[in-house]
Amino acid sequence: MKRKIGAMLLTGLAVTGAGSASAAPANDLLSQDRILTIAHRGASGYAPEHTMAAYELAQLKLKADYIEIDLQMTKDGELIAMHDETVDRTTNGTGEVKSMTLAEIKQLDAGSDFNAANPTYAKAEYAGAEVPTLEEVLDRFGKGANYYIETKSPEVYPGMEEKLHETLKSHGLVGKRNHEGQVLVQSFSEASLQKMRKIDPEVPLVQLLEAKDMLLMTNERLDEIKSYAIGVGPSFKGVTAENARMVKEKGLLLHPYTVNEEPDMRRMLDLGVTGVFTNYVDRFEQVLKSYN
Repeated sequence: MKRKIGAMLLTGLAVTGAGSASAAPANDLLSQDRILTIAHRGASGYAPEHTMAAYELAQLKLKADYIEIDLQMTKDGELIAMHDETVDRTTNGTGEVKSMTLAEIKQLDAGSDFNAANPTYAKAEYAGAEVPTLEEVLDRFGKGANYYIETKSPEVYPGMEEKLHETLKSHGLVGKRNHEGQVLVQSFSEASLQKMRKIDPEVPLVQLLEAKDMLLMTNERLDEIKSYAIGVGPSFKGVTAENARMVKEKGLLLHPYTVNEEPDMRRMLDLGVTGVFTNYVDRFEQVLKSYN
């Protein structure tokens, strides 16, 4: 079933005013009949990844179903939004996140490199952008957004899962006050997902997969994944008609990453995916709108 959408291609990328976030209805987010648009590292095609600007653009302007937040943990135990274990690629700093305090990371510029690499979308306000904490993102959007959170390199950060759950709980995003599907937790680490499951069996989990693992997928492995997760998130390069069929027959969600080009988006839709991670939310929404 195709999701009804009204998104237009992005024209004018600035987010005007703070506004209030508006999440997609959570009651059917986990349905196999719904195709989800997941903003990969925020609207990272148009703004510096994992910055508040990228999340605001994805949530307030582009109306993504989910914003994705990769987690790393600082030396002083704070969860921050960052993909890499080091700050080198996305900031003007250098070093491992685990060896830096939050105060040190807050001094870094997470936006100027984006401006230099993407002159078409560069904005003066991106220069000097801070690395946000998970707490800050949840404070900003609260229950007005849906969150797809990844525990990155959890073996490097003892206690990451407990800290994540504690933070979600303090914002009413787990437990009795939360809406089903408002938070999904994903990881390449099955051990991390199993730990989250032990901490809170009600949090929906998704097993991330490299392309090679998806290409070697078996029904037995899918049965194992289904014992603790509601879906799989493979590299789109590993998704085939056969393994996509296997995943759907098991009743699992199929959310491939990172699908940025229209031909790949259409191929994924042809294969029956239930959502995609993309840097270009508006592009995928337009493909969805025209897809037959």
